[in-house]
Amino acid sequence: MTGEELLLMIPGPVPLLPRIREAMSRPMIYHRGEEFGEMYREIVDGLKWIFQTKNDLFVMSGSGTCAMEAAVGNLLRTDTPAVCIVNGKFGERLVEIGHRYSTNVRAVEFEWGGSIELDAVKAAMDEVQPQVVTMVHNETSTGILNPAEAIAKLAREYDALFVLDCITSIGGYNVPIDQWGVDIAITGSQKCLGAPPGISAISISDRAWALMEANSSRRPYYMDLIAYRDSYDKFQTPYTPALPLFFALHEALEVIREEGMVKRIERHRLLADTVRNAIDAMGLSLFPKLNEVSEYSNTVTAVNVPEWLDDASLRAGMRERGVMVAGGQGRLKGRIFRIATMGNITEREVSRTIQALDSTLKEHR
Repeated sequence: MTGEELLLMIPGPVPLLPRIREAMSRPMIYHRGEEFGEMYREIVDGLKWIFQTKNDLFVMSGSGTCAMEAAVGNLLRTDTPAVCIVNGKFGERLVEIGHRYSTNVRAVEFEWGGSIELDAVKAAMDEVQPQVVTMVHNETSTGILNPAEAIAKLAREYDALFVLDCITSIGGYNVPIDQWGVDIAITGSQKCLGAPPGISAISISDRAWALMEANSSRRPYYMDLIAYRDSYDKFQTPYTPALPLFFALHEALEVIREEGMVKRIERHRLLADTVRNAIDAMGLSLFPKLNEVSEYSNTVTAVNVPEWLDDASLRAGMRERGVMVAGGQGRLKGRIFRIATMGNITEREVSRTIQALDSTLKEHR
């Protein structure tokens, strides 16, 4: 391994800027006092700007999966009909959460890495008549961007609430929550926002509140979003927040404001293009299979492991050169590797990653 710090080019956690690291070393403050309340208000305002929403929005001390369960668990009762769209690991996770709360959850499954077919989704909605539809926007397990706007429109045609996992798209893509008609959107701190792991955010529409309020007996306790709404009236969280992580997120949002969202989105796109072009030049192939409604992800590139090299040797060789990339998850373990381009990374980190991959491949050819 080189003398440099190990470079994390995985789909979270992402490398932190020094100023964001330093923010976590601030002295503790009273989490029910005015100083915390002002910081929390600024965090929420910053996230609403990035989400492009006027909906209520709250920050939870818990990873992205915490927000996933908050979204599903607050909406579903024992028999609430739901359609969950799946073409990767995290779409599957929403199904698993849904089954904890309702016996009437239909998974519309596509090949992992394959594109979503709108006709198949519509057929499932015709049969189920769902109150809730869930989907992962940017499926990092497979490196594909799913058609959020099209599914949001379809959900509205059935008067269903649309829950969108934006954990690895918000902060790296243009994701206009209100314009698309997303009822619940969630994100995590350690992805495109460039903050440490352990915090998630969730926005909730008026339509979603109505269904939650009717679900008085089945809502989770720690993730009860009505409790978050009531506490936010005093600019507080209902339970003790992870203060160092709030400090870091507050600083990370300032970094985003300084860069500007237009430039930030373009940087993510250019870095992903650089990786994809390098993959092609090395004679490797991208994993996702696209159709007219899907795109390659700009926050993580999924690549097929070449037949002449095993996944473990490839990733070990890159780690010896100071760069960590991710392997495949679940049924894709050993078949693909993934290079992230999210958060605050620059051309320098991408160039270092490409060089490490090229050297590893040449060593094993």
